[in-house]
Amino acid sequence: MNIMKFGGSSLASPSRIKLVSETIQEKLQEDTSLVVFSAFGGVTNDFLQMADLAASGDLSYKKTLQENEKRHLDAIKELIPIKNQSAILSKVKTEFNGLETLYEGVYLLNELSNKTKHVIASYGEILSSLIITEYFKALNINVKFVDSRDLIVCKNENEKVQVNYVKTNTNIHNYFNDNKADLFVVPGFVANNEQGVPSTLGRGGSDFTAAIFAGALDADKVLIYTDVDGMYTANPSIVSHAYPLKNISYEEAMELSHFGAKVLYPPTLQPLLNKQIEIHIKNTFKPSEIGTVISKSSKENFRWVTGITHIDSIKLLNIEGSGMVGIPGFSKRLFEVLFQEKINVVLITQASSEHSICIAVKDEEAIQAKDAINEAFEVEIQNFKIKPVEIEDNVAIIALVGDRMKSHHGLSGKMFSALGNNNINIRAIAQGSSERNISAVIAKKDVKKALNTLHEQFFEVPSKELNLFITGVGNVGGKLIEQLKQQEEYLLGKLSLKIRILGISNSRKMLFVEEGIDINTWQQDLEKGQTASKEDFFERVKDLNLRNSIFVDNTASPEIAAWYRQYLANSISVVTCNKIACADDFVNYQNLQDLSREYGASFLYETNVGAGLPIIDTLKNLMASGDRVHKIQAVLSGSLNFVFNNYNAEEPFYKTVEQAMLEGYTEPDPKIDLSGIDVSRKILILARESGLEMELSDIENDSFLSEKSLNTTTNDAFFELLKKDEDDFKKMYEDAEANNKQLKYVAQLDNGKAKVGLQQVGPEHPFYNLSGSDNIVLFFTNRYSEQPLIVKGAGAGADVTASGIFADIIRIGKK
Repeated sequence: MNIMKFGGSSLASPSRIKLVSETIQEKLQEDTSLVVFSAFGGVTNDFLQMADLAASGDLSYKKTLQENEKRHLDAIKELIPIKNQSAILSKVKTEFNGLETLYEGVYLLNELSNKTKHVIASYGEILSSLIITEYFKALNINVKFVDSRDLIVCKNENEKVQVNYVKTNTNIHNYFNDNKADLFVVPGFVANNEQGVPSTLGRGGSDFTAAIFAGALDADKVLIYTDVDGMYTANPSIVSHAYPLKNISYEEAMELSHFGAKVLYPPTLQPLLNKQIEIHIKNTFKPSEIGTVISKSSKENFRWVTGITHIDSIKLLNIEGSGMVGIPGFSKRLFEVLFQEKINVVLITQASSEHSICIAVKDEEAIQAKDAINEAFEVEIQNFKIKPVEIEDNVAIIALVGDRMKSHHGLSGKMFSALGNNNINIRAIAQGSSERNISAVIAKKDVKKALNTLHEQFFEVPSKELNLFITGVGNVGGKLIEQLKQQEEYLLGKLSLKIRILGISNSRKMLFVEEGIDINTWQQDLEKGQTASKEDFFERVKDLNLRNSIFVDNTASPEIAAWYRQYLANSISVVTCNKIACADDFVNYQNLQDLSREYGASFLYETNVGAGLPIIDTLKNLMASGDRVHKIQAVLSGSLNFVFNNYNAEEPFYKTVEQAMLEGYTEPDPKIDLSGIDVSRKILILARESGLEMELSDIENDSFLSEKSLNTTTNDAFFELLKKDEDDFKKMYEDAEANNKQLKYVAQLDNGKAKVGLQQVGPEHPFYNLSGSDNIVLFFTNRYSEQPLIVKGAGAGADVTASGIFADIIRIGKK
């Protein structure tokens, strides 16, 4: 006999019911079939919600009741020919009249007992099965409706179901010995208790119903049809890369379903395990696909870990105190209390010192458990031997599951390392002696990040997904997005990095797309975004709480730089070309470094000095390897180098500055470059990276600009004064030319003192032939005392700056 079960999503509409009937009719060609049906999709939820409304005195339940009655009557009219409708319409109306009477009683008494709730909940499956039975009759199929309440006997207390298999199996055998048909239609979920009162098998109990019949009838397998392709490596609604498993063992299925995998109701395995009856989980809408086969062995599963799952409706109870240490029987008393209260413990962990025990229970049972434990240990609490029980909420359990985990070393280490690298704090850990399950309690807000992190670690092709949030998408930001698009395939193929842009912002608008922004249309999409806000941008990044999140700042804004500490403190890495933060007061600079280390978030700013040149990285490597810096000499402003390489006293100085602005070499306010403040910040950053505690005010700035031009507040006013000071610029140029020297704006750090200013450089100096917008840095160290280590190359421009930011992003990806 074929045993099949179809869930509510498979029966959500008449068109879906017709699709289900095609699958059933195909199976009828093989053998007699027994089909278990759930209620129409969403009906049981509605029925229970109406009960709660009625109990609270809210008459709005009547409207929902009418809507549900109409839904069922409409289904009859669409599925069954008019000539066959009369009897089933009358039957369904009678059932709804009975349901209405129940609600009226609940409303009048303002009371909803468990017994009444079970009776109400059973109506959905009865109604769907009655209608579908008549539908098959209309198709001329020899079909019988089997009321499972007459056959399944159970005890249901506090949602804990115990089936009396002796009575149930006898009832089922007797029924099928006396009744013959090609198709038996069975309502799932419903049963009777030992007193003959309608009861249920718990939410998801239609799976259980099919398993009970399969076990009693010694079927070869049970086919459970749902709206997904089987049991997945993780919840696909949370982990987009999750995929269905072809084979898993009974034990693995039990662990996964117990820990939150919604595809299978946990008790389903009970009547099948000893008889080794296979369960085939299949997609109603792809019935020819294999789906997932649950059997004795998962030998075809080649991975050490079979699945990752979680429970988020739990609370932690902490019991601790010195009075627990070395006291025999303490745990026995604790768990006896919980047993007497009929409270199921989901997870247990105890410190080896015996000073504390931590247990996880269902949300709705936490207060009951707390009160019961405090009452049982009242004397110990009064004598300060143990503390009153503390409840910790907003937590969840995540679990790795797999039969093969016990034969592979280091899985726990990989699990906890992956979580730790994403700053996911673990509150409690439990691992059974079978080593089939490793469970950890984490904050509920971190569940999505944790599941995706672990799935990436254990299931995906060795690759890493980086989630970018970019503010500043003008010249540099725009070039960065172009480069990311251009290198997408290379990064995935060669470096195993998948980079997604989830948020972008300019000074006016910001845009977030959780699935990833389309980098082909980002400019148009951004214009349709919401009003930009630095605070809202941060809050959105924090709330998304994604693994490997990186905030990228392509601005020169001090307001945005002030947000770095919030990003880092929330384990969000920061990549920036904005020098403000690293050139701020030393205490703030140090605070960012400390936050980066404390929260495991990278803080990278290679482009602060030399755009795309590896200047800071080179210096860090020197310091890390034990070298010491004595002196740094550098031309660190690509814009100033461009200006003095192109100014020849024939064209006015201001024209050369305008050209530098036009080609993107200067800041939007060119005074920042020409005043030397930008170079001062850069040498300050290098000084700090070489181990010095220095402030910006400690740097001597010998500016070549007049005091008046330095005090201007607009670009127009600044350029007017550059025009007036043209004679001074000509004189500087002519003096250098007369000495056969070049003008270079030089930054120098020597013996703990730093200064910046315009210098005349002769042909013998490495700076003399520095062309265009190039930068150059000379490092004089213990190892490079005679001949300095030189880093030289393009030091300005949107392309090279973007490439430097890109390189920092890749550094994080390869971390």
